[in-house]
This record gives sequence, structure tokens and C-alpha cells, in this order.
Amino acid sequence: MSRARTRVSALDQACVDAVDLARAAAGELARPGEPGEHLGYEGEGDRIVTHYFACQDRAYRGWRWAVTVTRASRAKKVTVSEAVLLPGQGALLAPEWLPWSERLRPGDLGVGDLLPTPEDDDRLEPGFNDTDDGTDRQMIFEYGLGRARVLSAIGKDRTARRWHSGEHGPHTPIAHAAPAQCSTCGFYWLLAGGLRQMFGVCTNEYAPDDGRVVAADHGCGAHSEAAVMPPSVDQALPILDELSFDMMEEEAGSVDEAASEELGHS
Repeated sequence: MSRARTRVSALDQACVDAVDLARAAAGELARPGEPGEHLGYEGEGDRIVTHYFACQDRAYRGWRWAVTVTRASRAKKVTVSEAVLLPGQGALLAPEWLPWSERLRPGDLGVGDLLPTPEDDDRLEPGFNDTDDGTDRQMIFEYGLGRARVLSAIGKDRTARRWHSGEHGPHTPIAHAAPAQCSTCGFYWLLAGGLRQMFGVCTNEYAPDDGRVVAADHGCGAHSEAAVMPPSVDQALPILDELSFDMMEEEAGSVDEAASEELGHS
């Protein structure tokens, strides 16, 4: 049984010695005073060697000039094949390019902006499809709506994960300090469909999440049973003692004597 052998090309000495030629080629592309010191070389194939030079431009720290030189078969003259600036170890690089659909973040959509949805978006499925909410499988048909696509199982799962891990889920400081969960609150309005088991809408106008979708295990201090108001105490009526009386000494020149004299009583 024969084995394939990998042929290792020997470094061409003429190409290895062409350091000045490679430096001159890099100097035609670089700014004055560049390139810097020779960093070494690397064999690329038969009679092909790439020389590396330090880049001294402060805007390209960590980069290096790479100049590839070669020599034709049976020729003595070495020529430049390619010269380019390449990033080295620790070089500052731009982030990896992503299409706009992957760069988009919640809140980026402004007034008048349109966000097209691709035909193969796995978050959606045709409106006429089987349901998988754990109930009897049946065809989805929404009378009067006529939506071509509805939320798919993948879309529901992503939505549930996003909502549950967000600021209206259970892993927030306000939820940890709440006296009870939203699922036991009288202001918790259940959603319809498969998400009703985990989410609802807060309807308490004084709660911080009023009008927002909240997880069933979320919570806040505006819970309907957060505190029991103390019963009101009826104020007692004043007690009037009409059966007993106090004896008081009569003083001379009292009002009663003066009134008797005016009436002619002796």
C-alpha cells in the first residue's frame, strides 16, 4: 500500500537574500521613514519567499509589511510578486463584518424605517399550519385577519427566552424584592395562546410595568395583595351624664338674685 508523500520545498537562497529588494518594494507603498526592521522570512513554495518588515506607522501598530519575492526557473534575477500590509499578533482589527440583519439591535428601528422579513425566517410559519402548543393538533385559521404567516414554535421559544431573561422577568432586583409573584396578582392579565402559561400583561396603573408583558414569576411592590390596609376605627360619641348633678355653693350677688329683684320678688 503506497502512501502519499508531501513534498517540502527547499528555501531558495537567492530569494532569501533579496531583503533589500523586498524593503524597496515596501518603501514604495509605505510612508517616508518606513518600513522598519526586517522581522524574518517564510517560504511559500518553489522559489517563493515572503519577507516581513515592521510597520512604524502609529495608526497601524502590530501590523507588518509582507513582500513576496520569487525567481523563475533557471533565472538568476529575483523579482517582486506582491507587497501588502498585514496584521500581526496584537494588531488592532476592525470587527468581523456582519450583514445589517445581524447587526440590528432592539431599539434601532426609527420613525419611517422599514424592516423586511426574509421568506425563510424561522420565527414565522404559514398561517395555515399545524399548531404545537401541546393541545390537539389543528389547522390555524384566523377569521378576518388574513395573515399569511404567524409565529412559529421557534419564534415562540425565542420570544419566551428573551422576555423571561429581560427586565420584566424574575431575575431583576425589583422582582427579588417583591412580596409575591405576578401570577398571584389581581392586576395580572393572562395572554392568549401558548404563551399564557408564562406571561401576562400588567394592568396596575401605579406599577412600573403597567401595560407591559411580564413573566408570571416577575413581581413588584404594587402587588394586589402586597399589604392589608388596617381596618378603620369608628370614633366613639361623647358620653353625656344626664342623671347626676354637682352641688355648687351660691355666691352673694349672683345672677339669680339680681334677676329676682328685677321681677319684684323679695
